[in-house]
Amino acid sequence: MSDIYAFWDDAPDRGAAVVAGDVFGDFVKKDGIVYLDQGQDGQNWAPKDSLWFDNVAQGSDLVPYDFFLVLEQPDGSRIRSDANMNNRYRYLPRHATYNNPDALPIGLVKDFYDGRSFMGFTCAACHTGQINYRGTGIRIDGAPAMADMDAFLNDMSRDLSLAQKPGPVHDRFVRNVLALGHYKNEQDVDRDLSIYALRLLTYRIVNKSDTAYGYARLDAFGRIYNQVLQYVLNVPDIRSALDEAVADGKITADELENTGINALLESFEGKILNGADRDQLFQKLALLHPKQFFYLRNRIFIHPNAPVSYPFLWDIPQHDYVQWNGIAANSGLGPIGRNTGEVIGVFGTMDWSRSNHWTLAGYFSGQGLFNTSPIDFSSSVNIHNLGLIEHKLATLWSPKWPAKYFGSLDGKKVRLGEAIFARYCQGCHANIDRSAAGRRVVAHMSAQSNIGTDPQMAVNSVNYVGYSGILRNTYVDVGPGSLLLDKKAPVAALLTKAGRGVVATSGGGGKSWLRSFFEWLYDVIFSLRTNDIQGSMKNGDYHPDTTQAPFASVMSYKGRSLNGIWATAPYLHNGSVPTLYDLLLPAAPMPGDPADSKYRPKTFTLGSREFDPVKVGFMPTKVQGASDADPCPIVKPPAITCFVFRTEKLGNSNAGHEYGARDRTLPDGTVLKALTDPQRWALVEYLKSL
Repeated sequence: MSDIYAFWDDAPDRGAAVVAGDVFGDFVKKDGIVYLDQGQDGQNWAPKDSLWFDNVAQGSDLVPYDFFLVLEQPDGSRIRSDANMNNRYRYLPRHATYNNPDALPIGLVKDFYDGRSFMGFTCAACHTGQINYRGTGIRIDGAPAMADMDAFLNDMSRDLSLAQKPGPVHDRFVRNVLALGHYKNEQDVDRDLSIYALRLLTYRIVNKSDTAYGYARLDAFGRIYNQVLQYVLNVPDIRSALDEAVADGKITADELENTGINALLESFEGKILNGADRDQLFQKLALLHPKQFFYLRNRIFIHPNAPVSYPFLWDIPQHDYVQWNGIAANSGLGPIGRNTGEVIGVFGTMDWSRSNHWTLAGYFSGQGLFNTSPIDFSSSVNIHNLGLIEHKLATLWSPKWPAKYFGSLDGKKVRLGEAIFARYCQGCHANIDRSAAGRRVVAHMSAQSNIGTDPQMAVNSVNYVGYSGILRNTYVDVGPGSLLLDKKAPVAALLTKAGRGVVATSGGGGKSWLRSFFEWLYDVIFSLRTNDIQGSMKNGDYHPDTTQAPFASVMSYKGRSLNGIWATAPYLHNGSVPTLYDLLLPAAPMPGDPADSKYRPKTFTLGSREFDPVKVGFMPTKVQGASDADPCPIVKPPAITCFVFRTEKLGNSNAGHEYGARDRTLPDGTVLKALTDPQRWALVEYLKSL
């Protein structure tokens, strides 16, 4: 029934709103938001299409919905759902519309699961961009967001913790939640407040990174991996980590006894831990000293220290392989599996349990034909909507350069740049026709050792291992064959296994078995029928998967078609280069360079949406009181600042991909000379035209 009215929301302005003022000085006129043509016959997605994409729930249950509506920031001046508040984190503001009556920013949505409502994320939170230029805000469906999700979640965790403390803030919070009419009494509010404050605090600790993400980036894979590692945990593996801590002298046996950890684990013996069980476990672990908790974190979880730019979504359904390192095949149910992993990472509810009878889902998820006690992977993941999202994205075109706002392109430069592109770039970045209905995008995979860009994301995806827990002794297909999951296994394999289990499972949320099964069957058939991509080999100069190294091919990065690339700054997979012009420069000086050589910036600031149509990227962000020594001082209020991107930090290297930046010898002995500055500008002009 929800599909019937999902497209009733057709506000002509798509709910776009502007804030009264901006801490970074961004200025957009009242009614100054526009959308670009990104669809059939020169028509962009209709307002109803953008609004559906912005509001569609996928099963993300971050906090109870009422909590988000009333939660205050520390000084009590604003509530967390306020548009100006969320603009600090660069979530795009909206006014109320039919499907967004509470005026949540783009991508923050109301989700229903098991009779309750939650605030969670949908795709648009990370994949809708805005570029400002001289008072006009250009919103682009499918473009990378400027959002700082890490700061958003950290601050929400802080505010939930503050709301727990006795006093006026707590009293107002409870009173305002009760006034919305969905909680019966203060005790129920306090119970959920305790649960969700602990969950977000645990999330912060588990995902603490020495590499700051800043705006427009997230280590999505690292955080998804950690969510999976949490959900598969079982008592034997928890005991194993605790035994290591005792053996290393980090925790004493008495502490495990006195905190009640041992007694709790005994009560969990033989169980698959559900959400309530994990809440109890982390409540007990929180009684340990913070250093002890971090020690356990390092034994159980991985370090999400490889932030990457949010990918742009146009032509994603037409790809053969997706993600920055090409880890995800796009054929069959691949898109549903990929998006299921994403929902697991953004707070999907995992109601996993041990079934006491044979199930069809147990067979489909690879748990054996005759297994009479398979894992039930019931969850809040909305497989139906994930299929619809992928289907809708197939109609999204890349945005064309908006000459109306940025000025017309120089035809002579474009033609010269096209010839340069054909010689220097087209081998990895094939041109496609954005309007071709049957277009395909062949991802060109380049081994990291060849392309030379920052290795951290690729290394982590290959090397990270973790406790397999409840998935131990099951099989998962990984490229060259089936992998039997040992006590510790590659986290990429655990994610694959968990994602397939969720996709294969009907049910969750209190629906009847029969209704759940037929809904699941419809969704699977729909996804298969609407996906024309077939299984194929990867293209490029990557290292192939082998039985000894089953994930070798993902030690690579993907080159894709560059249509719409002008709207996707900053550049390289980790966002380490601010503009297209900078990308064509050498990364660092080398002996023999001319004295007047230019190089990619080692540091730059992010946060402003103001566009530079010459270099093609965002203008440097300036805040009040900035200086060379401190380019991003804290602005109070609202205690926010820009982000200084430092390329010397782990995961932040701006090296590599220096094609055209320096002389390069091809395999046949031909030398491609470094581009001159006029050639660079011509190539930039051509890239604008794609």
